[in-house]
Amino acid sequence: MAVYTKVSASEISEFMAGYDEGEIVSFKGIAEGVENSNYILQTNRASYILTLYEKRVNPDDLPFFLGLMDHLVHKGTNCAEPIRDRQGTILKTLCDRPAALISFLPGLSVNRPGPDHCYQLGQEMARMHRAASDFKISRKNALSVDGWQSLVSQCECRADEVEAGLKDLLHDEMAYLKANWPAGLPEGIIHADLFPDNVFFMGGELSGLIDYYFACNDILAYDVAICINAWCFEKDGSFNITKASRLLRGYVGERAMTGDEMNAMSVLCRGAAFRFLLSRLYDWLNQVEGALVQVKDPAEYINKLKFHRAVKKPSEYGLDI
Repeated sequence: MAVYTKVSASEISEFMAGYDEGEIVSFKGIAEGVENSNYILQTNRASYILTLYEKRVNPDDLPFFLGLMDHLVHKGTNCAEPIRDRQGTILKTLCDRPAALISFLPGLSVNRPGPDHCYQLGQEMARMHRAASDFKISRKNALSVDGWQSLVSQCECRADEVEAGLKDLLHDEMAYLKANWPAGLPEGIIHADLFPDNVFFMGGELSGLIDYYFACNDILAYDVAICINAWCFEKDGSFNITKASRLLRGYVGERAMTGDEMNAMSVLCRGAAFRFLLSRLYDWLNQVEGALVQVKDPAEYINKLKFHRAVKKPSEYGLDI
């Protein structure tokens, strides 16, 4: 989440006049994240997230994102719910941007996830995969192999400004992933961005998943690989196999993984690390002046990618389950 588009009190009041959600008490911008402009909005009835979708988001994708969230809520998934206005409309316009009002999920993200947090994440991710299996709309993953090549092309000329030799690493990894990306694994709708700041806990129990704006149809185990990268490395960059094993145990307890999925985990983790390295590198090299946003250092994912490149067998991820 972030703030790129500033919204005045009068503009938000006019926007909220179309809803039956009470009188506005307060609103303020949220700095975390990188994609859209977000405000937390409090009325005398409840709290909400007001999201304005910025230029990086394709407006044609919004019916998928918001429809998926609505679908998951009605299937019992712990997920934020898009709010309909008096005419039953979810997607609206504010400050010349597509906009939506989303329910506020209670809970807090964890800065230092423990093994039990990882176990619960695995469970909830698998439940989400099952709940989304009958959603009727599909969306191609724009940040899979073809999208990675485009980002490499946009970043390569300045990549060595971040780390010496990074340009060569990008080219080597892109060639490997093109040649080895798995085919024929189980597919479905994935979240594709289940970082700790998109998972809430209350009293030690997982209370919800948020921010579905990268969701797409892709390899289900790729979602697991993204989470291994995001949840199972320590602050010093070391890999915590206990956390990975617990995450995987939670997942397979709700949805069994095939032997092919397990054997592909190394390349899937490499792809996940490469994807976030590239998007962070692009943002690092193309920062928006004056934006209320925290740009993330790509170095973290350079180190994660190097770890995965050295993995020789699935058991190194705790996959002997």
